[in-house]
Amino acid sequence: MFMLFSGTVVKDLAGPAAVLSYVFAGFAAILSALCYAEFGARIPKAGSAYSYTYVAIGELWAFMIGWNIVLEHLIGSASVARAWSGAIDALCNGAIKQSTLDNVGYLSHDSKWVSEYPDFIAMTITILIYSVIACGAKFTIRLNTIFTMFNCAVILFLISAGFAFADTRNWSEHGGFFPKGFGGALAGAATCFYAYIGFEGIAVSGEEAKNPEKSIPMAIVTSLVIVTVVYVLATTALTLIVPYDSVDLSAAFPAAFALRGITWAKYIVGFGTLFGITTSLLGSAFSLPRAVYAMAQDGLLFESLAYVWPKFQTPVVAIAVFGSVAALMAFLFEISTLVEFMSIGTLTAYTMVSACVIVLRYLPVYKCQFKLKPEEDVSAPDSTSPNEESSIIKKSKSQDDFGRLKQNLRSFPVLNKFEPGNAVMLATFLLLVSIVCLNATLIFGWSYLQEGSWWAILLVIVFVVMVVTCYLAMVAHEKNDAFLTFQARQFLYLC
Repeated sequence: MFMLFSGTVVKDLAGPAAVLSYVFAGFAAILSALCYAEFGARIPKAGSAYSYTYVAIGELWAFMIGWNIVLEHLIGSASVARAWSGAIDALCNGAIKQSTLDNVGYLSHDSKWVSEYPDFIAMTITILIYSVIACGAKFTIRLNTIFTMFNCAVILFLISAGFAFADTRNWSEHGGFFPKGFGGALAGAATCFYAYIGFEGIAVSGEEAKNPEKSIPMAIVTSLVIVTVVYVLATTALTLIVPYDSVDLSAAFPAAFALRGITWAKYIVGFGTLFGITTSLLGSAFSLPRAVYAMAQDGLLFESLAYVWPKFQTPVVAIAVFGSVAALMAFLFEISTLVEFMSIGTLTAYTMVSACVIVLRYLPVYKCQFKLKPEEDVSAPDSTSPNEESSIIKKSKSQDDFGRLKQNLRSFPVLNKFEPGNAVMLATFLLLVSIVCLNATLIFGWSYLQEGSWWAILLVIVFVVMVVTCYLAMVAHEKNDAFLTFQARQFLYLC
């Protein structure tokens, strides 16, 4: 996945400062991953953020997160297919693109949305990959393992060769290290955040871990640190080989070596890039139909999408429908557009997961018993007694207080009218809205703030007050401490 984003982040957003973009994105990924780890520890149910949210919060929020996950994998498949096509075209010195333009024609001229030319290779590889996915999980995993081994070897070669042919003038000339300013590095971090999504596979494995409270967060952070170091080294090599404005968007690394005249390295990296991109494409294509299958089983999508082919045990209808949509998107849209939409969907899903973790911490016990036997009824409010199958462990504090106002604030107006847990849920939603509005005001109204416009200053004050008020409303309630499981803040002590 890293191969896909590097060109866009380096050339269009950050320049050499893309090195910092991956550092910032890695830090944000660690925080998001810890929220996943806490979610998995509190709700030991196999599945992704959709499954967690459905069990904990309800259908509406699960529907929103589910569609974000579908969007993430759908656009991810299309964008990676475009990168695969670009890598092939780079190995052919642009002959495929030129031949398509000469014989088929243009789709658009200088459009930010639609591709310059119809990409038949991207559409074909997408259809082939989804056909492989339809053949079953075992075959897909074996193929993915082979590609991953080659990918690791090529990344090590890429970093070594990049530093061997490095030219430090590329960081001092052509606008320096920050040609787009420090804001460019931050913008790049938002785009390349998607390159870190592999941590979800660790976060949702709480049931298999022997000591999930310690092993899961440590595994997440260790893996993300290693991945961040690799990304930083590879991006450093790329920006030292060629000037940032000469980076190719669709095949950054092979084109960089070709520009320096290092043809032999170009072909090694080019073919290695194909292995890496194929691995990413298999990952996105493998996850997409399963997310659709889960939503269809719960009745949030058409029931026919949950049909499983008996021979290969795969949801063939979901694979056919969404594979066709992904192929069409790869055929028509530009890679930079797909990357932006993909990052938006991913960030939205992770933000909602983090918000749901806050809500979970204040839900009363009878709303948090997720590990009871199926035949037991936990719908009644008085069903609060934990048993051997429950993840709830009694503490000294009364379980009746969880989610309610603290004892000395029970007479507080407005807040004392809410059912346990509901006030925190509303405060979390308003907090997110306030933070988004505050950021939008600071970004789009910065010039007015510098001029001292009264309305811009007033908006900032209002949104800051809302953020503080929502936070105080949360801490005014009794937290549900009946879980003896990992919490994100405990990572500071583990370190």
